[in-house]
Amino acid sequence: MLLTIDCGNTNTVFAVYDGDVPRGEWRIASDARRTADEYAVWLVQLMSMQDLRREYIDGAVIATVVPGALFALKTLCRRFFESDPLVIGEPDVKLGIKVLLDNPQEVGADRLVNAVAAHARYPGDLILIDFGTATTFDVVNAKGDYVGGAIAPGINLSIEALHMAAAQLPRIGVKRPEKVIGKSTVPAMQSGVYWGYVGLIEGLVSRMTTEIGAKPTVIATGGLAPLFMDATPIINHLDADLTVRGLVAIWRKNKAK
Repeated sequence: MLLTIDCGNTNTVFAVYDGDVPRGEWRIASDARRTADEYAVWLVQLMSMQDLRREYIDGAVIATVVPGALFALKTLCRRFFESDPLVIGEPDVKLGIKVLLDNPQEVGADRLVNAVAAHARYPGDLILIDFGTATTFDVVNAKGDYVGGAIAPGINLSIEALHMAAAQLPRIGVKRPEKVIGKSTVPAMQSGVYWGYVGLIEGLVSRMTTEIGAKPTVIATGGLAPLFMDATPIINHLDADLTVRGLVAIWRKNKAK
C-alpha cells in the first residue's frame, strides 16, 4: 500500500491507497514544529481504526509547501513505515510534464501534482482553481505542460485581514448570503467576501481564457471549492481528490522507472 502526504500551509493530508482504491484519509493542522513521533502516534492510531497496520505500507510520497516540515515527514516514513519517501521537487523525481516557467523551482509542489492529475483525467486545455490558504489558478495546456498561473489571497486570509485591519468589523465565517445587498454589517461583509470571490474567479478565468486562445475546462479543488461550485457556471468540475491522485500517479511513474 502507498502512503501519500500532502503538506499545505494550513493542513496536512495523509492518505493510504491500495492500488487505485483509497483505504483512508486523515487531516491534521500543519505545524513545522511537529515531530515524527507526534505524527506517528496520531496517524498509526487512526489507521488502526480502519484495520490498516503500518506494516502494510510499502511506499510513500510527499508533496510539501512547508520546507520546515519535510525532515519530520521523511523521518516518519523511514522510521515508522520503513519506506524511503519520494519527494516532489527533488531532482531525481520525474513528473512526466514540462514546466514552462522562467524558474520552474518556484512552483509549489502541490500545483505541479494537481497538473499531473488533471491532465491524466481531463482532455484539452485546463484551468485548475485550488481553494486553499491561497487561491491559486493554474493553466495546463493540452499536452499536459504546466504553463503558469495566478495566486490570490485565500478567502479565509481575506476575512482575517478585514477583521484585523478594521476595528469595527467582526470576524465572520465564510457563507453564501441570500442577497448581494447586505442590510447590516455581517451580511454586507459576507456578500463582499463571497460574491467578491466569485467575481475574482470569473474575471481571472475570463482573462486567462483570452490568453490561452481556446476554451479550457475549469476544475475546482481544495477545501472551500464546494462552496463556490454552484455560484458560477464558469467552473466545470469539482475534483476533491486531485492532489492525492497526482501523488499516486507520480509515485507509480517513478516506481516503474
